Amino acid sequence: MLLKTIIVLLIIGLIISLASGLVFLFQDIGTTKRRTMHSLGIRISLAAALMATTVYGFLSGQLGVGAPWDERKYRPAQAVVAPEVSNDIDKEE
Repeated sequence: MLLKTIIVLLIIGLIISLASGLVFLFQDIGTTKRRTMHSLGIRISLAAALMATTVYGFLSGQLGVGAPWDERKYRPAQAVVAPEVSNDIDKEE
């Protein structure tokens, strides 16, 4: 549950950074302020942290695919049966 909370906080941080970058873009027209670039750097860092967190979640098994169209979730586990292979040359199939 902690991992999902971290993911939600990172997404909220991305949205806030995106909105602040838009505000800085409109406010700093014609000036040499670098606030838009700093907002972009923060957004890239948050996105990298979000990707690393989701990869960690999938690899550790704390996150999984829960889509309703994913047949692996709803299909019961079946034993794999190998077809019989005959090495007899004279036998017709």
